[in-house]
Amino acid sequence: MTGTIEVRAFMQLSTLFAARGWSNPRTLEVENGVTGGQLLAALGVDTRDVESLIVNRRAVPVEGAVLKAGDRVALVPPGAPGPHRLLLGLRDMSAPRKM
Repeated sequence: MTGTIEVRAFMQLSTLFAARGWSNPRTLEVENGVTGGQLLAALGVDTRDVESLIVNRRAVPVEGAVLKAGDRVALVPPGAPGPHRLLLGLRDMSAPRKM
């Protein structure tokens, strides 16, 4: 089943969106269950350029993201300043998160 998601880019990634003539946010048609890595591949964005995804206001590692229709996704590059990291809930995204 397919549906749309909204993708926002921040910092240098927003510059990339602008250079490609894309709106920010950008609406994409995706299959339910698309992973964060598959999303970045579809956008032509290197995984090294994204520290974390924010999916529906929750920080998720790129490798752990599974998206569905209606999701709102933000691409956060490495280097987000300290106060923003706290507000976004960013931690070491390479380490598994304890719930």
